[in-house]
Amino acid sequence: MAHHKSALKRIRQTARRTEVNGARRSRIRTYVKKVEEAITTGDKDAASQALRVAQAELARGVSKGILRKNTASRKTSRLAARVKSLSA
Repeated sequence: MAHHKSALKRIRQTARRTEVNGARRSRIRTYVKKVEEAITTGDKDAASQALRVAQAELARGVSKGILRKNTASRKTSRLAARVKSLSA
C-alpha cells in the first residue's frame, strides 16, 4: 500500500478512471452489438440507424482515450461494409 499522500491520491484517481472507462467501453460494446443484431435480422434501416449511433460512440471512445483511432476506424469500416451488403 502507498504511504505518500500523492500516491494515495493517484490510487483514488486510477480507481475512478477505471470505473468510468469500463462504463464507456461497455457502452461502445452495447451499441456495436445492436448493429450486429440488426444485421442478423436483415433490417437494413435499423442497421444503418444503429450504425450511425455506433460510429458516434466509437469516435467518442477515441476522443476519450479508450480506443485507438485505427481500432475504431477498423470496427466502423467492417460494420459499415456488413450493413451495405444487406441491400445486395
